[in-house]
Amino acid sequence: MFSNFVQRRRLYYLISAAVIIPGIIAMIYSTIAFGSPVRLSIDFRGGSLYVVQFEDTATETGIRDVYTEFGQDDPVIQQLGDPEDNRWQIRAGALTAEEQAALKQALIDKVAPIDNNQSTLDVVSPTIGGEVTRAAFFAVLAAAIVILGFIWFAFRSVPNAPRYGACAIAAMVHDVLVTMGVMSILGIFFGWEVDALFLTAVLTVVGYSVQDSIVVFDRIRENLPRYRGEEYDMVVNRSVLETIHRSLATQLNAIFVMVAILLFGGETIRQFIAILLIGLLSGTYSSIFTAVPLLVSWEKGDLRFRRKEAAA
Repeated sequence: MFSNFVQRRRLYYLISAAVIIPGIIAMIYSTIAFGSPVRLSIDFRGGSLYVVQFEDTATETGIRDVYTEFGQDDPVIQQLGDPEDNRWQIRAGALTAEEQAALKQALIDKVAPIDNNQSTLDVVSPTIGGEVTRAAFFAVLAAAIVILGFIWFAFRSVPNAPRYGACAIAAMVHDVLVTMGVMSILGIFFGWEVDALFLTAVLTVVGYSVQDSIVVFDRIRENLPRYRGEEYDMVVNRSVLETIHRSLATQLNAIFVMVAILLFGGETIRQFIAILLIGLLSGTYSSIFTAVPLLVSWEKGDLRFRRKEAAA
């Protein structure tokens, strides 16, 4: 397969498009239906977060009925720990102090007695989520600028050094789109909501993606002067063959750990690990099947703007 790796680059572009386009459609639909490309949790919308431990057995239906009486039609109810712990986390819209007290009493009367020592109620401001989002956006933007500048400097002995940085950034954007798209689809069909941990997962994916791309690009940089008589795409093929086993071995170790946590870890981090796993798989793919083929397409003049440069 990898003996003529770069000759199949259009196939890799189609695979990426087949994953990204449904995600973009889902984000458009989500924007129309929910007001944002992905469903937002109370970290961004603002609301109440109630962690309550009942002294007797409680049911999700009973809790939901109580919240519905208070105008909360779509609370996110999650059981924490083992079923016998009777511990629940409820995310809902904002409540006044009087409504909180009345809601608590309704839960006691209609569901089960509450252990006051183990129960908490927090009000989350949407301002916090907005600040975190802006910080994450500027972090990704700063990372893109630093990546472009670093690769430009580190690859200054290679012809067209800025292309390597641009292709690494393109792979990073690919992974962000995949992660966002999958999260949007899961939000539409399973009600998954984006919280602050999701942004942590996205920033982690960005780091993985860039690291993998640089590993492959660095081998290309080393091989170009060694094999001056070979065509550029042959040097790239050789470089991919020399690095793919190392890249896959490194990523598979992380993937196995994440799968174990996903299967046996706690409910509260399951969504975070699932998104991180999806992003890591995308990052592993894009560093080899997106960044490198883009680099070859640019060199070969396949890209539209490159053909215009050649004509000029």
